[in-house]
Amino acid sequence: MPKLIVKNKTSGVNVGSDSGQKAWSTSAPAVPVCPYCSSKDTVRRGLRQKKYEIQQRYLCNACQKSFVAPKAKGKQFPLKIILDGISYYNMGFTLAESCRFLKEKTGVDVKDASLANWVKEYEPLCRYSRMRTYGLKLYSAHQVIQRVNLYHRQVYEFCYHKAKTALILQDFKHSKFDNMREFLEAVQTECPHQFFQEGERASEERVKFSLDEVIVREKQNFATRIAELALQAVNDNKLRHKALQNFMLCNDSVTVATEVPVYMDEMDVAHMNESIRFKIPIKLDKVLTGHIDILQIRNGAVHILDYKPIQTTKKQRPIAQLTLYALALSRLTGLRLYDFKCAWFDENAYFEFFPLHVVYKLRDRARKEDPTQMRFDNLIDPDVEKKTQVADIAGEDA
Repeated sequence: MPKLIVKNKTSGVNVGSDSGQKAWSTSAPAVPVCPYCSSKDTVRRGLRQKKYEIQQRYLCNACQKSFVAPKAKGKQFPLKIILDGISYYNMGFTLAESCRFLKEKTGVDVKDASLANWVKEYEPLCRYSRMRTYGLKLYSAHQVIQRVNLYHRQVYEFCYHKAKTALILQDFKHSKFDNMREFLEAVQTECPHQFFQEGERASEERVKFSLDEVIVREKQNFATRIAELALQAVNDNKLRHKALQNFMLCNDSVTVATEVPVYMDEMDVAHMNESIRFKIPIKLDKVLTGHIDILQIRNGAVHILDYKPIQTTKKQRPIAQLTLYALALSRLTGLRLYDFKCAWFDENAYFEFFPLHVVYKLRDRARKEDPTQMRFDNLIDPDVEKKTQVADIAGEDA
């Protein structure tokens, strides 16, 4: 069975059914907003027993109505099983194989027809479904995603969607990013693990970039919509990143890799400051390292994404961290920083900016006049210029 998502061992609750199947608790990690009056004054109010799961009930103190978290309404199966089944199918496995994997993992028997209905229902959000047939012509279902465990202080699972990357690079506007594919394919064999065990982490580096000309745009897109769906099936907050990364990698049409290792040293910083005229106010004593949460290729650019809960971003925006990731990836792939975009997001909003605006400031193209030099028109004698114009007119008349 292929590895898909790290299983939350505490989420399975055995209710002692005769079939031996598990009931999966999918209670939300935080108390939700009341769906009737939008009040935030809600409290937990017991549990609701369903056939395959136990749901958390809530009571709204404002309108005195009870409700459950709005996950997969009208569904017999838990949302986690539904999303896992869709992910297995979009990886390239058949409906029957995907249902068999679900039964081996959860003990729940899902029919092929049910999975087919789920795939069709969530197809507007899981856009890789339109590329699935073409991806299977390049790689088998077991080869579509390459997974490597990286032991860098802690264990990171680097994942690379080979089929999706190959299909994206066939587009003319993305063909210039072939260096990115070469870099991703070389991670398994050429990653310098000693740098990540001994170096400094970009997420802990305090860099005082000038943000005067940086524009951060807030918007809604597929990343926020997918996060809103996928994170509802996660009980343990520690598993949010992993669950979201796996679902986006398997199901959206632009995510090509997750937990991508990047690094750069003092020589890289010196080259960018001196040769490219970047302004990177940092001095490195060790190699600077990091792992990119989500890497996408879309709309003619490479997008570096980081999932950050809204509580985290209220305290400090991760602009410096994402800019360092972009600089390191630019050096490792040889791609221009102009072709990179960075963003952090959660279930509610997506914040995007250009890392180039952080390190490179546009210069005024209009050169100021040097007062010590005379203008060219001042060198011409007015009388001579007037005689020349009269001669030109007479010549035209002739």
